Amino acid sequence: MKLRQLHYIQEVARRGLNVTAAAEALFTSQPGVSKQIRLLEDELGVEIFVRNGKHLTEITPAGARILEHAERVLRDVQNIERVAEEFRHSDRGDLSVATTHTQARYALPPVIQRFRKDYPRVSLHLHQGSPPQIAKMAAGGEVDFAVATEAMEHFDELVMLPCYHWNRCVLVPPGHALAQKTHRLKLEELGEHPIITYTFGFTGRSKLDQAFAARGIRPNVVLTAVDADVIKTYVRLGLGIGIIASMAYDPEADKDLIMRPADHLFEASTTHIGFRRGLFLRRYMYDFIEHFADHLKPEIVDEMAAIADPLQRRTRAAEMEASLESQ
Repeated sequence: MKLRQLHYIQEVARRGLNVTAAAEALFTSQPGVSKQIRLLEDELGVEIFVRNGKHLTEITPAGARILEHAERVLRDVQNIERVAEEFRHSDRGDLSVATTHTQARYALPPVIQRFRKDYPRVSLHLHQGSPPQIAKMAAGGEVDFAVATEAMEHFDELVMLPCYHWNRCVLVPPGHALAQKTHRLKLEELGEHPIITYTFGFTGRSKLDQAFAARGIRPNVVLTAVDADVIKTYVRLGLGIGIIASMAYDPEADKDLIMRPADHLFEASTTHIGFRRGLFLRRYMYDFIEHFADHLKPEIVDEMAAIADPLQRRTRAAEMEASLESQ
């Protein structure tokens, strides 16, 4: 049995049993991957995958158990390599972060700028996706960190650390009826206009829907997007009012739009940074977390990572969120 073979079966499983896609991701040939999987199955005396001709169609029960153990073995091998690298070159390495467009565009730039200054020899890789994709990538070991607001709680393998709270604002063109209001906006007033906001599952959209539902208001959402800049574009075209994360409003770049606060209308959302439990964190990884949320000291991170039970971790994370609210 070779580590390479374990890498191959893991990647094939990740790629939906598409051997060609797995071979491309592994920078090798499709026949080579197929041959090594066959050799491993012959050595073990069981089939890992069910085949229909040349195609893999499903994972066998034995294969599912083998993949679980293979994942742990490969994770331990990666941690061993990281321990050695930490002692050999503590300021060199790689860091991969999966996040949403909003975090990558508005929250992470100053963090990354500071991190690059502190660790110029660390290669940083940003991956963008939907919150479920992001959390899945971190849980599966494809990236080191996941940074998102939605969906993180559905992955028990992740250690979730609350970073900061944020809320929303309303954007309208000059001359719009809501721009003329002198009082704080009411949810009923927003419900009277077509709304442009985030796609469901992105950037705290669930809190927006919950607020309207609690008041029995059915919002007229005419357009959704994952990108706040796209939302602003269509607000400028007069298609509707925009509801975006407050961090996405730039007083200079968006001076042609009128911003009205909406933090009194919606429950605040919390952005988390998550990583797979059991991941060996190098010094620069701790620093990245602390750069992003300065209350997340290494001892706090280690405390959370040491909690084995997912429910207890979520309870502790909720306590940390509550302490953020009181700061």
